[in-house]
Order: sequence, then C-alpha cells, then structure tokens
Amino acid sequence: MERAATVVRKTKETNIELTLGLDGGEVVVDTGVGFFDHMLTALAVHGGFGLRLKAEGGWNVDCHHTVEDTGIVLGRAFKQALGDRSGIVRYGHAMIPMDEALGFASIDISGRPYLVFNAEFTTDSVGGFDTEMVKEFFHAITYAVGMNLHIKMLESGNNHHMIEGIFKAFAKALDQATLTDSRINDVLSTKGTL
Repeated sequence: MERAATVVRKTKETNIELTLGLDGGEVVVDTGVGFFDHMLTALAVHGGFGLRLKAEGGWNVDCHHTVEDTGIVLGRAFKQALGDRSGIVRYGHAMIPMDEALGFASIDISGRPYLVFNAEFTTDSVGGFDTEMVKEFFHAITYAVGMNLHIKMLESGNNHHMIEGIFKAFAKALDQATLTDSRINDVLSTKGTL
C-alpha cells in the first residue's frame, strides 16, 4: 500500500499544493523564500520523504502566512498518508549536530497534539525568513498531524546552523516514528486506539 497524500489549501492569503510520499520520492520545493525552501528540502531529504511543494502568496505582507499554512498542509499530508497509523513505530527521536549547534527532536505520533519548543535565536531573520516562524511552523505541523513534539536547542550558535539542526533532527525523528514494524499488527497502544 502506497503511503502518500496530496493536499491543496487555497485561502485569500496563500495557495499551496503539496504531494508527500512517506517512503521516498522526488523532492522539489518552491515557497518563494530560499531559506525556507532549504529547510523543507532538508526535512524531506534527511527524513527520506518524497515532497513536491508549491506555495504562492503571503510574502507581500511577511512570511507568516506562507510558513504557517505550509506547516498546516504538510501536517495534513502526513496525517492522511499515515492513515489509521496501524503498524507504525509511533515514536522517534534524534540529536543532530550542525557545526557548533546541536538540535534535538522527540516525537510521539499519538493523536494528541502538543508542542514543547526550547530554542532562542539571536537574529530576527535568516535569509528573509523570520526566526520566530520556526516555532510557528512546528506548532502548525504538530497540531495538523496530531503529534506530541519536543524540540530543544542543546547547543546554540549561528542561527542558520541552529534552525537547520532543528529541521534535520525533526526529519530524522519523524522518519523513525513513521516507519512500520511487522511486529505491530494494529496501532501501538495499550488502549487499542490512538
């Protein structure tokens, strides 16, 4: 069974079309801002996901609408591609170094959305991307998927390195959590449901 999804979101502010493959595929990302494209590409490549994403609009105001709406759409695609979540490992975590920076992410695809985000940036933006939008992106994806996500910056430094370390840690943790295990016949829960 193919674990993939296509999601389209059109609002008065943004127009986003996204196709996701949990088990790999082509990665082509265009949001209108190079740094955000770089982070989403890193997420897909390091997570082993296929991702085709085109986002338009929103940048004439600032990056908020595009970044948040992309998080919502990507989260919905993961939720749809996972289906009833039968057979998935459910948990994942990763600690990723990016030169002097060290990012950590831990995930539980539990159906219960909750974000704990501990990272402080020292610049307002990186490459036209507002650093405060990192948390907003992960908030949006967390609630759209229905997952518990903890992100922590263990060692700070260059803001580009910090953000990239967070995205890559998230990617590796999400890859682990979405893998299937033949020993898991239903959902991984003592309750029998997520």
